[in-house]
Amino acid sequence: MIFIPAWPGWVYPMRNRTLLIVFLAGFVCLCGYFVMDSGLFDNTGDTSRMVSLAVGEGDDEAASKPSTDAPAVIKAVVDPTFKGYGVGHAQPESVSVVLGSDQEGSDFKFAVELTSKGAAIKQATLSEWKDRNPEEQKPLAVLSPVEHKGGDVYSLSNGKLRIDGHQLPLSKLQWKMGEVVKGDAGSESVSFEAVIYKKFETQDGSKTETNALKLVKTYSVTPGSYDVKISLVVENLDDKGVKATMELQGPTGISREGSRQDMRSVVSGFLAGDTVESSKRDQRRLRAAMKAGAKAKAKEKLDLSLKKKTGRFLWSSITNKYFAVIVRPVPAKDEEFTDVKLGKAQYFDPVSFEGKADGDEDISFGMTVEPGEIAAGGSVSYDFEIFVGPKIKKLFEDNATYKKLGYIQTVSFMACFCCPDAIINPLSFGIMALMKGMHTYLHINYGIVIIIFVLLIRFVLHPITKKSQVSMMKMQKITGDPEMVAIKKKYAGNRQELQKATMQFYRDRNVSPASGMFSMIPMMLQMPIWISLYRAIYANIELRGAGFLPVWITDLSVPDALIPFSDPIVIPLVGWHIDSFNLLPILLGVAMFLQQKLMPHQSGKNVDPQVAQQQKMMMIMMPFMMLIFLYTAPSGLNLYIMASTFGGVFEQTVIRKHLREKEEEESQGLVAVTKKTGGKKKKKKPKPLYKQ
Repeated sequence: MIFIPAWPGWVYPMRNRTLLIVFLAGFVCLCGYFVMDSGLFDNTGDTSRMVSLAVGEGDDEAASKPSTDAPAVIKAVVDPTFKGYGVGHAQPESVSVVLGSDQEGSDFKFAVELTSKGAAIKQATLSEWKDRNPEEQKPLAVLSPVEHKGGDVYSLSNGKLRIDGHQLPLSKLQWKMGEVVKGDAGSESVSFEAVIYKKFETQDGSKTETNALKLVKTYSVTPGSYDVKISLVVENLDDKGVKATMELQGPTGISREGSRQDMRSVVSGFLAGDTVESSKRDQRRLRAAMKAGAKAKAKEKLDLSLKKKTGRFLWSSITNKYFAVIVRPVPAKDEEFTDVKLGKAQYFDPVSFEGKADGDEDISFGMTVEPGEIAAGGSVSYDFEIFVGPKIKKLFEDNATYKKLGYIQTVSFMACFCCPDAIINPLSFGIMALMKGMHTYLHINYGIVIIIFVLLIRFVLHPITKKSQVSMMKMQKITGDPEMVAIKKKYAGNRQELQKATMQFYRDRNVSPASGMFSMIPMMLQMPIWISLYRAIYANIELRGAGFLPVWITDLSVPDALIPFSDPIVIPLVGWHIDSFNLLPILLGVAMFLQQKLMPHQSGKNVDPQVAQQQKMMMIMMPFMMLIFLYTAPSGLNLYIMASTFGGVFEQTVIRKHLREKEEEESQGLVAVTKKTGGKKKKKKPKPLYKQ
């Protein structure tokens, strides 16, 4: 398609405009001639001829199922002139068939609906998981058609076939579909067939055809398995070798699971040396690349290969928060490599790339099958396995193939810039396993599990927290000391003297100026544990659909939505949409306000007014900001933060009480003794004036 921009103010002179129109009209006619001459649209309305080309002349029985024998070859006359290729449609309109089952309690893990258009997957629904429709829950669809440029894109459809400089759109072809075949162990399979023919023109001007390639694509599913197996056979029916390249569309239409941000990503696995490493491109990055257009940086962002290493392509997937669809080419038994190449990432927006994403966007990727030259009468075969299911660590580790290929790398946690994944990920997986164990063996609600887990970790880390808090409170007390305030005022204009006087002040009270910095170390040591717990709750699929209370917090993976709104409330200026009244974040804000009240603050007449004002602002702003940030967060996360905050309020109360008691004892001349003395307090003995 040719696009001629029409910028405002751009006016062509009359003569030049006429020449331009004539030139464009001639160019369009010339392009139309070449397109029509290629055979792409030949006989699209003559469906009877299309069927005969696909299955052979007069083969009525073969029209009901794909033939196992090669179609009858139409012999060309002497000295033909080659004109191009055509595709033999097997049926006039699209038909579909369903393999497996999505009924609850079924032996199948999913139902996959296949369509004859492009021999593709139209939809895949899981039998063990439901969608989030509160009125009528249906089996969760993880694959669906995607609207793009006025048409639908289907998962695993065959794209363009390139042969001898010609391109044939196999995704638009209605492949001939056979009958469902029942196999051993309850498996089900179905095959699709298409034929590519060559067009000739004889010396006397007559036209004839001869079959060139036969394509057979077979899908099969097995009860108890999350894999769809695909076999693609390309048979050369010509009397000479042929080179062909085929495009294969990746999976499309994975549903959105994140309640706030869209976590859909394209994750690809590569064998780099002896290890499997993955690359990840999230939806926001792909959207930015598509908006950037054909710039060099945009193309780099669409590249799915490893950034700093080279590796052999193993698999690629589209994922959301809880589920993944993973496509992997299966090498032959005696081969290590396949002829399947990973293409670029894809981003679909049926409306526009302007403004913010509105939820109907989708991501995918392309693949290319490059078999090289197929000998006359020969054939090549390609096998694929498509994983369609949940991202569960145990599932990926119990299956030897999944474990070997590193499917677990599709499990995504929230990004963390302060702690390395090598530390956080094992901790997160361990916490997820412990939470599931408590839920399974102790029969405890997941909401209670979160609360117990938070309080348990606070109890274990209490000695470290206590030491840190005590050190911080001491520093706050020293900083607010009247003498310290007087020193700051006295040497306000002399920085060097201020430092000397401050150091002397610390020495007189036997306090290290670095104690404030060291007091942060215990808190830093706790951060990996709290971050791991946060991420474990965020990405734990066990919380999807898990309720806490009958009416309130019925799904820990989404906001609590105590009162849903029929029409969303739009916040002016920022444009936020609020579609429910969420009580849990408000309670969390109250808990944070109480925690701020109990935090050590400078007080008294000698406190710097500016510091006092900052403390007051923090006490109000922190809870308010957290309320805004966490208002639409999953209720499981808010429950975790609220339990941790209330636990922190109680912990700080205990620590402050301990400090008050210690100060009273010191003022009375009492000291703590060891356990050997029964833990009682005794007065300090005065030292003698001289040794005896």
